[in-house]
Amino acid sequence: MSLQANRPLPDSYRLGELTVEKVLSSGGFSIVYLMRDDHWGPHVVKEFLPAGIAMRTVGETVEILEGKQGLFARGLRSFMEEAAALAKVDHPNVVRVEDFFRANGTAYMVMRHVRGRSLQFQIHAQRARLDDAFLRSFFLRLLHGLREVHLRRLLHLDIKPANILVGADGQPLLLDFGAVRSTLDHAAPQAKTVLTEGFAAPEQHAGDQPLGPWSDIYAVGATLYSCMAGHPPPSARQRLQEDRLVPASERFRGRFPADLLATVDWCLELDPLRRPQSVYALQRALVDGTGVPAEPLGHLRRRPFSFLRWLKGLRGLVSSGITAMTTLAQRPAVVPLPPVSEPPPHEIKPTRRQ
Repeated sequence: MSLQANRPLPDSYRLGELTVEKVLSSGGFSIVYLMRDDHWGPHVVKEFLPAGIAMRTVGETVEILEGKQGLFARGLRSFMEEAAALAKVDHPNVVRVEDFFRANGTAYMVMRHVRGRSLQFQIHAQRARLDDAFLRSFFLRLLHGLREVHLRRLLHLDIKPANILVGADGQPLLLDFGAVRSTLDHAAPQAKTVLTEGFAAPEQHAGDQPLGPWSDIYAVGATLYSCMAGHPPPSARQRLQEDRLVPASERFRGRFPADLLATVDWCLELDPLRRPQSVYALQRALVDGTGVPAEPLGHLRRRPFSFLRWLKGLRGLVSSGITAMTTLAQRPAVVPLPPVSEPPPHEIKPTRRQ
């Protein structure tokens, strides 16, 4: 059964020195408004209002549903703590949180309003301009902001083209921290957030796996893939059942440099251990492919069986076998090299340290 949408605050409603002008978006976690400050002009205000836990039917006060008081209290505390942490993030590529407070039985986060168009709009209207130079420059700057968020031990968990603003000056701005989560408190139950299919990492769908920078990195890879394809990759939930993703290295070969495509595929690994473990590692890869694994990606080895591909492979095997038979007698003896030792397990574990 779908959850009933919460009623937003009415237009022209006064919230301290802020006046509601219109609703920008409404989701399962919050309602986002455009409000005007009496002294400082337009601002974006996010109201904590998780569907299925609390609701507003009449008036302005939020009412907690029966039996949900504890869950709402934990979510509200987390919202306030994360707003306080985000308020300390002062970076040109991250939306600025200027204030946060409690009112109407819930909490509000006041953010700076910036004019521009979403990356989603750019993908639909101007995708031809999203070339190699643009993608590297734009995402490197975006990742500077995301790295600052991660240094505060916060995760965004809803990175997608609709949540990235292309400012009037061309600067990227990371928006909408509605799904933001602290990496500090893993024990406390949290309200289930709405996931964006195609961008949410596999571990977000599972619900019982550790989240980290690698989770946001998956979404960055999916966003890069969207810039190239015009649409998101298949949902990670579907990929876990049957991986039908055509890797960027195959689909866009010749349109973008190989190192950029390999970086996108690296981010979209289903196994969190196989992705970049930090924003810094991803930034290095975006610059010139540094650190991108040379081995085939896991999902390349799991492609569905194809008779034509098998036949071509068999033909090549027979051909190479005949060539080898004719030259075998002329080859010198081969001295085997000593085996390369595998890295110790602790070197391939994910790390939350930047």
